[in-house]
Amino acid sequence: MKEPPSLPVAPSPLVAPSPSQAHAEARSGAVARPATGRFPLAIIGPGALGLHFAARVDGIAPVALIARDAAGAARLNAGVEVGGHIFHPNAFAAERAPEADWVIVLVKAGDTAAAASTAARMRPLGVLSLQNGLTGELLRAHCAARHVDQGITTEGAYREQGDHGERVHPAGAGETLVPPGFEAVAELLGRAGLRARVEPDIAHARLAKLLVNVAINPLAALFRVPNGALLDPPHRVLLDTLVREALPVLHAHGLELDEAAAIARVHAVARATAANRASMLQDLLAGRRTEIDAITGALLRMAARTGTELPTHRAVEVLVRALESRNAERTDRVGC
Repeated sequence: MKEPPSLPVAPSPLVAPSPSQAHAEARSGAVARPATGRFPLAIIGPGALGLHFAARVDGIAPVALIARDAAGAARLNAGVEVGGHIFHPNAFAAERAPEADWVIVLVKAGDTAAAASTAARMRPLGVLSLQNGLTGELLRAHCAARHVDQGITTEGAYREQGDHGERVHPAGAGETLVPPGFEAVAELLGRAGLRARVEPDIAHARLAKLLVNVAINPLAALFRVPNGALLDPPHRVLLDTLVREALPVLHAHGLELDEAAAIARVHAVARATAANRASMLQDLLAGRRTEIDAITGALLRMAARTGTELPTHRAVEVLVRALESRNAERTDRVGC
């Protein structure tokens, strides 16, 4: 694909304040905007993880947080509790998204095309997906920035309704891996105190993340338990069964983990994010559609290409979709 012409706007310099200054700004709720109007970083998707990332980076450099519409942006700008502190982001409606050097996409997989179109209008140097599933190809189809790719993150965060509005709880310090070309993003996240690095073999890392997702996400949703509970009986038997069943398919697509290493990796993520509510669980509790198609569905489509049957994953998909349908029926009754 022909590389797009160089951007006429120079990247904004990322000048970090001292740790004490950054801490004071974050606690005071001060919101810094870049003098040029162009942000060093933007995050599309103000869910729990998007707010967690934005709040962490905000003490280091200005961050634009892109909401679906003007009403959503206004609610965010009024302040939201993240990690026990009130965070006042630089929030914008998608239609008024500012220019940014780098854009991180953290929307639900079903909103990828719309997010990619928004990102393209922001004239970035690069667009990085940290979504669940495998969304890089769809992102590239709708955005022709110089660098467009998908990384992974095992950071955890969840939202809940409190007495004074929504609260976001960081729930597990994971690691964020980005493809080559996104060194500036990894450096910025690292300065914000997040574990982030460039991973040369990002394709393998994405497969390993998919393995974690197809094991943890649907089970946490079905049993309505935090990630750590999946390591206890009776959940652990099913967790390990899902890992073992997925391995032949992922091996055929390039994953190089034996069974012991694969189970150990999934257990490590569940342990590191023990208090976290998986995104699929959060969606079901909130009455939203889940990402079952982007996660388990992606694995089942890979299996179909190799002629492999995955009965346990198929059963899990059917059960999650049944819960989605029940949520939809309840919503319809309320609307009558």
